[in-house]
Amino acid sequence: MKSFVCVGECMIELNETDAAGAAGAAGAGIGGHGFSVRRTFGGDVLNTSVYAARALAGSEARVSFATGMGDDPFSQDMVSAWAEEGVATDAVLTFPGRVPGLYAIRIDAAGERSFYYWRSEAPARDIFRHDAAPALIERLRSADMLYFSGISLAILDTASRDTLIEAAGEAKRRGGAVAFDTNYRPRLWDSPEAAADWMRKAVSACTIALPSIEDAQAMGWGETPADIAAAILAFGCGEAVVRCGADPCLIATADGARVEVPGEHVAHPVDTTAAGDSFNGAYLAARLRGAAPTEAAGQGHATAAHVIQHRGAIVPLA
Repeated sequence: MKSFVCVGECMIELNETDAAGAAGAAGAGIGGHGFSVRRTFGGDVLNTSVYAARALAGSEARVSFATGMGDDPFSQDMVSAWAEEGVATDAVLTFPGRVPGLYAIRIDAAGERSFYYWRSEAPARDIFRHDAAPALIERLRSADMLYFSGISLAILDTASRDTLIEAAGEAKRRGGAVAFDTNYRPRLWDSPEAAADWMRKAVSACTIALPSIEDAQAMGWGETPADIAAAILAFGCGEAVVRCGADPCLIATADGARVEVPGEHVAHPVDTTAAGDSFNGAYLAARLRGAAPTEAAGQGHATAAHVIQHRGAIVPLA
């Protein structure tokens, strides 16, 4: 059975489902203003692991999510939900007395979202300082496919970042696939320069890079998809997938191939949360099954188009 290990953070998600003033939906707030929220969970790499597990259901592949969680009821609810989705939870490290991070989403009329975070003490930051870290690191090194993101890196301290990138490089040397999404969040980094430096190191340790065009531009890797792909290949990564929102993504590989794969147009997106995460999950699942990059990108686009027609990071399976 092939192992697909995803390293990252998952938080409690609060998603507003009603406008301020909807008194009675969830009781009166300050000054009599009502509100309604839906509690679920999300995190970029966790989202990808769920969509990958859905795409790989029934295959000879096992998707695991590696993270740190508390021993509180909210953590237990989340871990149980991941297992129900088919994501293996034996790489989840428990930190007694700790609680997970939390974030809230506000959605504008165009379906674009804004995030607000409470995550400074989240246990996922300390996974490589847990007593079970040595076993986890060896598991990352031996994975058939390893996946992490710029957020996975950003929440870690310097020594832990080095540990994750070393494990990725070793997995690559052993013949595994290693995938990375920049997922740049400026507030998580000391400076844009620091983010660019760490992400370049991560891409150099990978076999597949999946940046958005906006992230790659912010990293200084070029302005056009072609320039960005060339920079990624120059870093030593053999497969660049430059995502360009609703426009075609560009796939470039070390053998010289360059191809654009059109997306699926959605006239009225409801919520763009996890659009890139779901693309990545479907793309990487297809690549793990042996699909060509163009076929994998088509499946990624189709999954993302479905996801943005629903609210929340993890849409109903039906």
